[in-house]
Amino acid sequence: MVQEELKERYDLAYGRLVEMIEEPKKGAAGDYFTLAASFLVSIQELLEHVEEKFWTKWDLARIQKYYDSLYRPILSEHYEASYMNPAYASSKLGLELGRKFSFVAAECMMAIPYAFEGRLEEITAMMELMLELYGIYNTYVDTEEEELLDKEIFEAIYWYVSDYCDVTVQNRIREQVDPSLDFATKIVMESDLTDLRYLYAYGEYIGDNELETAAFLQSLPKKEIQKMAKAYTEGYYKGFELTGKDISIKKFVNIRYSLGFERMIKEAVELFGKMGLSPVIFRGKCSAANRPAGEYSGYIACDYNKQFTADHRFDKALFFDGDFVERKLGVMKNAYETYKKEANLLGGPAVIEVFGEEGFTPKIKKENYQLSESQQKLWLSYQKNVMELSDAYIHRDQRSFTIIAFPIPEIGPDFPEIFKETILVNSLNQEDYQKAQQVMIDLFDRGAYALVKGEGKNQTDMRVELYPIKEGETRFENCLADVNIPLGEVFTSPVLNNTRGVIHVSKVFLYGTCYEDLTLTIEDGMVKNYSCKNFSNDEDGKKLIQENLLFHHPSLPLGEFAIGTNTRAYVMAKKYKISDRLPILIMEKTGPHFAIGDTCYSYEEELETFNPDGKKIVARENEISKKRKTDPGQAYFGCHTDITIPYNEIAKISVVMKDGSEEAIIEHGRFVLKGTEFLNEVLDEEADS
Repeated sequence: MVQEELKERYDLAYGRLVEMIEEPKKGAAGDYFTLAASFLVSIQELLEHVEEKFWTKWDLARIQKYYDSLYRPILSEHYEASYMNPAYASSKLGLELGRKFSFVAAECMMAIPYAFEGRLEEITAMMELMLELYGIYNTYVDTEEEELLDKEIFEAIYWYVSDYCDVTVQNRIREQVDPSLDFATKIVMESDLTDLRYLYAYGEYIGDNELETAAFLQSLPKKEIQKMAKAYTEGYYKGFELTGKDISIKKFVNIRYSLGFERMIKEAVELFGKMGLSPVIFRGKCSAANRPAGEYSGYIACDYNKQFTADHRFDKALFFDGDFVERKLGVMKNAYETYKKEANLLGGPAVIEVFGEEGFTPKIKKENYQLSESQQKLWLSYQKNVMELSDAYIHRDQRSFTIIAFPIPEIGPDFPEIFKETILVNSLNQEDYQKAQQVMIDLFDRGAYALVKGEGKNQTDMRVELYPIKEGETRFENCLADVNIPLGEVFTSPVLNNTRGVIHVSKVFLYGTCYEDLTLTIEDGMVKNYSCKNFSNDEDGKKLIQENLLFHHPSLPLGEFAIGTNTRAYVMAKKYKISDRLPILIMEKTGPHFAIGDTCYSYEEELETFNPDGKKIVARENEISKKRKTDPGQAYFGCHTDITIPYNEIAKISVVMKDGSEEAIIEHGRFVLKGTEFLNEVLDEEADS
């Protein structure tokens, strides 16, 4: 769009909103429209402040006060009486109108980060939508035609989301592959990182976690920052090296992190540069048309109101139908085609996760949008199409990734000690672990199936069928510190047929939610039943699992069986009482674990991978993923969730031979297989302390 035309549209919408604030309002939604118009009008002032780079001129207290005013409706202390809250909006406006208007209010909050990036077209579209809704409401508010009001409000919102796919979806694809969109890169590389006001240049809400993390990283010696960045970037490089992929044909790396880690990111950008890779850094937060059902990917701030996020997680139910999906996929394909050169040069993501946030169980609200059964099926089909489309332009067999995690201050007063311990956990020497893990793998390769039994109150009782192998082949991968940091696990894709039993863990933290007494029943490798004790009502627990762990699939296969060997990480968790706050990435290394969903080798089954002993890893598929050859749409689920049982809840892990004899790897939380004893040393030290 010609910039002059866009500016004219913006000015007209802005002027009309100014008038709207002062106009007498009709009906129950008058307060809503006054607040919404006032917020959108305030974006003009924000645009002016951004132009002046206010974060470099104001003192910290003034900046924080201004940010609080911008984000006020979402902040926890104001949320219960905010139209951002679907329950509150529905109590004022009725269910159908209330949650539609709540959706629009939540969508308009994206105007804040858009203002920082100068994305005037998206802001203008929001303003025009609000004016359209105001006009429709005023037309029907004093009539008896409520159904017509609801219909026209719905159509205005639907076409806003659908029509602007050309802008929102195309921009979303571009920002994930194009390094010339360097908004965040400039913040990292050009800011004075000793002046914490730089954090406010992003436009994300900045809380104590971001400020204290940035301050803590500033306090670390340069060599510690270099150590962190080296582990992170070398893991990425090894991901290419170990799978035989050529990193030299790639020019870009997708860097994803939580705000506050810029000092480490700056060091990493320089190290990636030595590999010939330029950074692609994009915002995690995005519009409703692009919003994922799970976690955001990109650069993010800590979630300052998890209930708000949960309330709007499935807002797409308002507009998600076959026509929208067809249109969005078409726009995505056009966007990838436009940026296919950049997409082909992208090497994959390098991710920094954070952990330490308090466990959260969302309130179940009837006012929140939920995907219908037909929409759930459409969503699963859509996800598969998106994955196939992405793979067509960002070739999976040519890309890799790495992921590493660090704590944030919310973890508690021991944050500095936990952070330094995490650096150590992420940087352990690989040689001893490689040898001990190989001993376990050799035993598994002689067996027919494995048994896992819980201890005490843990009800786990699993039989895991092992993949058939020939001479020179192996079932388990000897996993060290490459793409998946920290080191410390052996893992395989089990045979589904005859894999059965119960997986249980007393407490586990998955995707931001803490599950109490999570139980999965497995039959022939598939999840047949599930429960948790987060709610007094069992059905609410099932719903939580169905949405957040099964991702609306009626069932998922067991995609992985593994034993974590990083006993130092386990001891860190026990010492600081943070087991329920560790991310999956670290938690999976602290005990045996099972993953539901795709195998670890999804979409890469044909690649040849070898362990350090030279044996070829052949357990790369199961009965479900084999369908890729005949029915690709049924072979993958687009998810993989590790569920770890800590050592102290394990009575025994053993391998059963073809003759029925049995040999143990772990008994009562200790490694008993000869050659693995050193893994107990840190466990014994912890027990004696």
